[in-house]
Amino acid sequence: MAAVYQPNVEDSTDLASQFQSSVSIGEHSFSQMEEDIDKQRLLGGQPSYATADPEIASMTSDLQHKQRYERLLRRAKNEDLSEVSGIGCLYQCGVDKFGRPVIIFIGKWFKFNEINLDKALLYLIYLLDPLVKGDYVVLYFHTITGTENHPSLSWIRQIYEALEYKYKKNLKAFYIVHPTLWTKIMTWWFTTFMAPQIKHKVHSVPGVEYLYDIIDPDQLEIPAYITEHDMTINGIRYYRPGAISS
Repeated sequence: MAAVYQPNVEDSTDLASQFQSSVSIGEHSFSQMEEDIDKQRLLGGQPSYATADPEIASMTSDLQHKQRYERLLRRAKNEDLSEVSGIGCLYQCGVDKFGRPVIIFIGKWFKFNEINLDKALLYLIYLLDPLVKGDYVVLYFHTITGTENHPSLSWIRQIYEALEYKYKKNLKAFYIVHPTLWTKIMTWWFTTFMAPQIKHKVHSVPGVEYLYDIIDPDQLEIPAYITEHDMTINGIRYYRPGAISS
């Protein structure tokens, strides 16, 4: 990468308390979503031989995971998710230079403690399920976010575990734009201890123009405040081809 990001002093303010709260387990309703029914219908009725044979146990676990995802997908297609879709924090935005769909996530518009987390997951599945059958790319804009926009590590893990394998396999790159110390620590923790198989797919870039290596500007639709902030901290025409790779 041509530019090296240096976090501001403000990024570390109260980081310890943020990180402590982010790794708490099961504090939100999502951690209980369909958990009881999964245990009753699937885990509770599991035959004893399933745990005696590792191969059978693995097949049983895979089947349980698939059935749970299919239930979530049915809900995603049938429930009213307008309260989440209306926020506009998650949407598809054109394709990259390889023709892969690009998914945009706007961190500032995601209010973690206010949004319905159950429906947030359902909307993510509703939007992405048709797209992740092939290769895709995610751009996460962390621009001007605050602690109210920071999801807990436990919720991120639960989202990751709820999704089918195709989401991980076909994700070709995950770019974090305008990273902070918080994103760097969270990314390191998550990709080191929970999802090491995607570690090489996650990239932090300090400016919007670095994305032009992978996506043409006319394919990138983002809120005006992101572009304005980017020019404030980086200036204009700082892009250098080849700064990042796909």
